[in-house]
Amino acid sequence: MPKYFTPNNDGVHDVFSLSGIEFYAQSQVSLFNRYGKLIKFSQNGSFSWDGTFNNVQLPSDEYWYVIIIPNQKFTRHFTLKR
Repeated sequence: MPKYFTPNNDGVHDVFSLSGIEFYAQSQVSLFNRYGKLIKFSQNGSFSWDGTFNNVQLPSDEYWYVIIIPNQKFTRHFTLKR
């Protein structure tokens, strides 16, 4: 799981994605800002995020995500760098 990403259109780490989540028949991914606001939610499929909310670029900061798959729950954070 990535520790950071830099959505600056240089072709390197432009999207935050969770590889392999699509292989679980049941999954939930929730992405939050540091204040607990839900930024993105995905269920039973792939997950990627381009660093925007309602088509507005979000600032450099720490963001948190929760992954729920059968019998497991993971909570992690990463850095968005602009």
